[in-house]
Formats: sequence, C-alpha cells, structure tokens
Amino acid sequence: MAITASTNTAFDVTTLVSQLMAVERRPIERLNTLISDTQAKISSLGTLSSLVSSFQSAALGLRTSLEKFTATASDSGALTANAYSTAVPGNYSVNVSRLAQSQSVVAAGQASSTAAIGDGTPTTLSFDFGTISGGTLTNGVYSGATFTANGSGSASITIDATNNSLEGIRDAINAAKLGISATLVNDGSGTPYRLALTSTSTGANSSIRITASGGDGAVANLLAYDPAGTQKLTQTQAAQNASLTVNGIAISSASNTVRDAIQGVTLTLRNTTATPASLTVARDTASMTTAANSFVDAYNALAGQLKSRSAYGTDGKPAGVLAGDSALRLMQEQLRNIFLTPASGGTLSSLAQVGIAFQREGVLTFDSTKFTNAIANDFADVTNLLASSTGFATRLEQWGSTTLSAGGLIQSRTKSLNDYVKDRTDEVDRLELRMTALQKRYTAEYTNLNLLLGRMNTTSTFLTQQLLTSQKND
Repeated sequence: MAITASTNTAFDVTTLVSQLMAVERRPIERLNTLISDTQAKISSLGTLSSLVSSFQSAALGLRTSLEKFTATASDSGALTANAYSTAVPGNYSVNVSRLAQSQSVVAAGQASSTAAIGDGTPTTLSFDFGTISGGTLTNGVYSGATFTANGSGSASITIDATNNSLEGIRDAINAAKLGISATLVNDGSGTPYRLALTSTSTGANSSIRITASGGDGAVANLLAYDPAGTQKLTQTQAAQNASLTVNGIAISSASNTVRDAIQGVTLTLRNTTATPASLTVARDTASMTTAANSFVDAYNALAGQLKSRSAYGTDGKPAGVLAGDSALRLMQEQLRNIFLTPASGGTLSSLAQVGIAFQREGVLTFDSTKFTNAIANDFADVTNLLASSTGFATRLEQWGSTTLSAGGLIQSRTKSLNDYVKDRTDEVDRLELRMTALQKRYTAEYTNLNLLLGRMNTTSTFLTQQLLTSQKND
C-alpha cells in the first residue's frame, strides 16, 4: 500500500514502513546468506565429484593399459592385425595364399529391366546356402557336383505381377535381407540387363542354391540354380575359404577376418603374399606410458582442488569454500592411506619404484624412463604393483567408485547440504509470509496514526484561532 505524504501528515508512512521492514528482514538476509554459502559448497562438491570421476577413470585406464598389445605386420597391404589382452608377445611368419570370397552368379541378359517376366502368376523363390563339392566347372557351370546345405535354413520370396521385372526381383531380394545382394549389370549387348546375385557371406559354405516353384515357369527359367542340377545362372566367382599359414601351420578360414589363429590376435587379410610377412606382437608400452602420465595429472588436479577448497584462510588468503568440511578431510585421509600402504605379492611395493613419486609439496611426478625400464625388465611385478588386488591402480579405482557411489562421501555430504538448503528455504518462505502481513500491519497502523495526528492538528488550529479571536474581542 503506497501512502503519499501531504501537508496534513506528521510523517512519511512509506519511508517509515520501509525502514522498519529493513530491520525486520535482517533474519531473512542472514538465512539467504547461509543458503548462498551452502549452495556454493554444493557446487564445489560437484566439481570435486567430476575430478574424482576423472581420477577413477585414469586409475582404471592405468590398470587396463597393462593388458594392451600392438600387432604390427611387415606388409600392411597384405594383412593387418589387432592384439588383445590374451595375446603373447612374439614374432610370427604369416603367408596368405588365398583370400576368402563369396559366390557370385549372374542371370541371362534381358532386353529391358522393367518389362514383365512371365504372366505374373505367383512364383516362390527359395534360397539355401551351402558347399559345392566335386565335379567340374566349365564356363561358370558345374557338372557332376554336389551341394550340401550348411544348416542355416532356407528363406523365400514371392514374385508376382507386382514385382516380376528385373528391377522388381532385385528389390524384392534386397528387401528380404536373405543374405544375398542383388544388383543389375548392363553388359552393353543387345540384351544388356543382367541380374547379378552375390552372397553377403564369404567362405566355401556360402554358395547359393535357388529353387523356384509355382508361376508360369518364366521366372524359374531365369533364376533356378542348383549347382548339383539345373543351372539357369552362371557362376562368375566361386565361394572359397581363405588359406594361410602361420609359422608354417596351414589354416583355413571362411572369413578374411581370422580370429585366434594366433592367440589373442585377430588378423585381417587384405591380399595374398608373394613372400611370408612377419607379424610382431608386443606390449603397448606407449599406451601404458600415456596412461601413467594421465593418472599422475588426474591425481594432481584432484589433490590440488581438495587442498585449496578445504584450506583455512591464512596470511590474508581467503578460506576455501569447503574449509573444515569433514567429508573433504576424510577423502584426503583415505587417499593418503592408500598411497602409504604398499602393494603386496611382488618385489615392487611402492609407486616410486616405477617412476611415480610424491614431491615435498604433495604433487606426483612421473619419470617415463624409469617407468618404461620397469616394464621392460620386470613386467610381472609392475602388473602386480598396479593391477593386483593390492595394486595401487586397483585400490584407487575402487576408492573413486566408492566415493562416488550412492551413499558415498560426496553424495552423502551433498544430500546433507541440500537438506539444509531446503530447510532454510522453507524458513525464508515462512518469514516472507510474516513480512507481508507485518508490512500491511505497519502501513495500516501508521496511516491511521497519521490521520489521527492530522485531525489533532486541525482541532489545535481551530482552538488556537478561537482563542485568538476571543482575546481580540476582549
């Protein structure tokens, strides 16, 4: 309620009420300050949570880096390789004599790719996959061969008046996802359009058999294909397995991706070799060094923030947002205990022995030369030091997981602070309601007082005038 002072009022009600309310609102201002300070603590804990997560990931990365290997081929044009945690360091000789490939067959040429084939009576085409054995192959046609299904089952499509053109058949085969890729080829002849079918799988057992039933016979006359019988399609590429040797041992693979011919290694064959290619499998020292350096950086980032945010203000420096916070003190103590507790079970027990050492100011430093030498000379004990159940990377990764988990230090402390903010906010809301009522009361009281004073002034003026008049008449 806005009250404007006039010449008849004793004082400005609006100004007076505003001054009174400023005094009344001091508890709210104190509460808002507490809320703001607490929210800053919550935000600070959020930052620390992110840093703990990064440190946890770095500890995990350090541990898992010990499982990494490189696999390098001398002839990358012929083969490449990936090595996994079960690999064994060593040198291997690989000779690729044949690549795996899928079967391709092609139909007789047609004058049009859109003209109807047959009268549109429904024809069922059934597709099987298997192995062609024996017989002879002449100009893309088998004689005396046998076909053995691979047990994957058959799949069928229907060709009718809606799709009985080369384009329609192509689209029907592709849409059915039968394991066959269909395309049209234009060979430039008088009947140029030819339907080409290729198995999407490589290997000797991926050859195609097509059985046609129903219809008027036109579709069957174009597409029926049995390597052991009637063949209306011509083979342009035979299905075959890859053939290679590893250290002189013959290996056959249905795919050009060859797994575990070498323990823990996947070979990708790209071409045949004129001479055997060498393959070197070795521990990925570069990845281990990078992971160790990231571990040190992540720890220093976390430890630095724990220190600055928990610091008490001294020598003119402001206190940290979380100065004196019990959760931070406990986190620092837990980290310190982990680093001070040696790993067991090996000849190495401290991180300093592999080049990860504390300096006087509490930061970690990393000596990459010492680290790589330790890996080269004593890999088993380095693994024990970092990745065993008592290893530093293992324990620190577990600490990060526990600290961030539901009910962990950060979440519990954050919940406590959020509850505090909620309680104080509720208290502010209650006080704000009281302030609204109090301001209305003050405004009403002092407005009425102003009116009363105004009437008193009027009466006083009247009486004074009467008195003066009476004295004058006398």
